[in-house]
Amino acid sequence: MSVRSIGVAVLMLLAGIAASPQAQTKAASGVLRHSDHAPSSRAVGILEHVKVHGKALEGNLEGDSPDRDVTIYLPPSYNSERNRRYPVVYLLHGYGGTDSTFTGRLASLPEIADKLVAAGGLREMIVAMPNAFSLHKGSMYSNSVTSGDWETYVAHDLVAYVDSHYRTIPERASRGLAGHSMGGYGAIRIGMKRPDVFSSLYIMSACCLNARLDPQPAAMAASEAIRTREQAEEAGRSAGFGPSTNLAFAAAWSPNPANPPLYLDLPVKDGKVRPDIVAKWAANAPLAMIDQYVPSLKSYRAIAIEIGTKDGLLPSNKELDQAMTRFAVEHTYEEYEGDHTNRVAARIEMNVLPFFSDKLSFAPKGSATSSTR
Repeated sequence: MSVRSIGVAVLMLLAGIAASPQAQTKAASGVLRHSDHAPSSRAVGILEHVKVHGKALEGNLEGDSPDRDVTIYLPPSYNSERNRRYPVVYLLHGYGGTDSTFTGRLASLPEIADKLVAAGGLREMIVAMPNAFSLHKGSMYSNSVTSGDWETYVAHDLVAYVDSHYRTIPERASRGLAGHSMGGYGAIRIGMKRPDVFSSLYIMSACCLNARLDPQPAAMAASEAIRTREQAEEAGRSAGFGPSTNLAFAAAWSPNPANPPLYLDLPVKDGKVRPDIVAKWAANAPLAMIDQYVPSLKSYRAIAIEIGTKDGLLPSNKELDQAMTRFAVEHTYEEYEGDHTNRVAARIEMNVLPFFSDKLSFAPKGSATSSTR
């Protein structure tokens, strides 16, 4: 295999992934209301900005903080109906994004949800949006000694925090998992492994689904040239993907505690392909592992996959649809007119939130008690 055949579909996997959107301004109290954007007669939800400690992220070799920013959307009735409990959707952002991705330029989820609730088109729910931005601009929501165990952070640490601090319905049937791009990858990856936690999945324009190789010699050479943390931080401040993308993949999928200071292995060293590392990357593709998780996927109440017809990730998302069909996993698949990012807000309004409104359970099985407010 030559250097020209290396790279795990970087162009096709990550083409058009959203850059970090404009962040919301946080109130001093950590609470942001939306009354400036809503008619005075409309009840509005609240955004809370909190830090959620991740035991699963402690000791990660990248040195990223285990205390992660999380944006929490609370629906309009949350403060007025004090005895009411709500289902929760966990929404994962894409590469280069943060917890403000869905409350900033890419989409304004609070305004969308408030409008739908006011129109009677959406049952009220909590939405939790964690920040998975890392040294290399994205955690890939994977389990790695280098970047941390993000699978457990999302499915355990974050869920436990939300259930203990808010009036949730703390049951699998009342939890959904969704994500866009890298977040779509995270949704299918974590979803396959944790059907005990979530009951419904919504996969939006997922990246990194297959192990196809794509010529990326320049990008791989640029990644290999980064040898210090300072260089990695500088690369992470640049716009777009660049060398940070391959470093993010390597930190997540080929970590190496014996290779400081970045503690990772790239699939090319000194211009030569390393087949063992290529194999590690390939093994982390959902399409390479889906056959191991068919019973898990079949246990979901609902799974939705969507992708734009002008999105470079269309072929691999079609493959995911075909694989689920082949394994008789019940799901829906939709191709819509659009590219990787230009319809995200519309899809959240017309498809994603209504999907969870229809599929999640809004009735607790029994009376739950916790130290919630």
